[in-house]
Amino acid sequence: MLTDRQKLILHAVIDDYVKSAEPVGSRTISKRNDVRFSPATIRNEMADLEELGYLAQPHTSAGRIPSNKGYRFYVDHLMRPVRLSSQDIDKIRVMFADRFVEFEQVIQHTASVLSELTNYTSIVLGPEVFDTTLKHIQLIPLSQEAAVAIVVTDTGHVENKKITIPAGISMDDMEKLINILNQKLSGVPVYQLKTRLYNEIALELEKHFKHYKEMLHVLDQTLSTEREDRVFLGGTTNIFAQPEFHDVDKVKNIFEFLEQNDRVHGILTELHSSGEGVQVKIGQENVDEAISHCSIITASYSIGGNPVGQLSILGPTRMEYQKVYSILDYLTNDLNSVLKQIYERS
Repeated sequence: MLTDRQKLILHAVIDDYVKSAEPVGSRTISKRNDVRFSPATIRNEMADLEELGYLAQPHTSAGRIPSNKGYRFYVDHLMRPVRLSSQDIDKIRVMFADRFVEFEQVIQHTASVLSELTNYTSIVLGPEVFDTTLKHIQLIPLSQEAAVAIVVTDTGHVENKKITIPAGISMDDMEKLINILNQKLSGVPVYQLKTRLYNEIALELEKHFKHYKEMLHVLDQTLSTEREDRVFLGGTTNIFAQPEFHDVDKVKNIFEFLEQNDRVHGILTELHSSGEGVQVKIGQENVDEAISHCSIITASYSIGGNPVGQLSILGPTRMEYQKVYSILDYLTNDLNSVLKQIYERS
């Protein structure tokens, strides 16, 4: 575990390197008002931090820069959310003051403003299920123990799912169940199906069926429809403004990554599956080689408590983590409110 002095010096090195993009020396740190140690003491601590893997020295006799391990420690233990500037808050308020009519419109606008606020590249996943509703469900028996459930949406999307009929439930019961679903859920947005299932359908099943819990489990699997996510990008050329990306090959790889929705979706889905709230992946923590020199910060947005998409920022590992974290947190809360209002009007 790092000492308080090492934590302070690591924090100072990261702060300075984020601003300057130049290796940081002990004399530079000693001039900070919040660090009251001699250059010699700081130099020794920086050497220890390098030995521990939190700092790296790119050139002999040069200053030091944070390593991925150093950034990770900073994000997990040292970073504190910052108060957004009145200018940033005004930009967000002005954006959401517009009376948006469609979900897609507000998501596109959010991607643009997010990149403007951070000066990095924004990636917003916007599910196409916003306006997709359930049309009907069909059941095709295969045997007494199995059937195929066919889920059809109003957009023509069809999903076939083989389901196992639990012991004690007849095919007639399953047919009655499907009829109830079609009566109660036809026209309901796809992303709301699970919520309606547990809030409304469960009570209906309990009235009519002895084995309603087992039926509820089958329905949960049946209504887990795959959703297609659209990727909205903002500020893709902001990458060129970062000194780390003057290497043409690096930039080319990043652009190729951003152009392939399946790769973007895979990275962001994997990242957010690691926990709730704002999540951060640093450097080689990203499994896609194209962004192994980048960091991604992401947060989910929702409608009525149902997560429906993600806001993400892609930038260098030398990122303003505190500012980006705070912007995402603030923006997500406002976006949730706006999307709820749009949905209630629709």
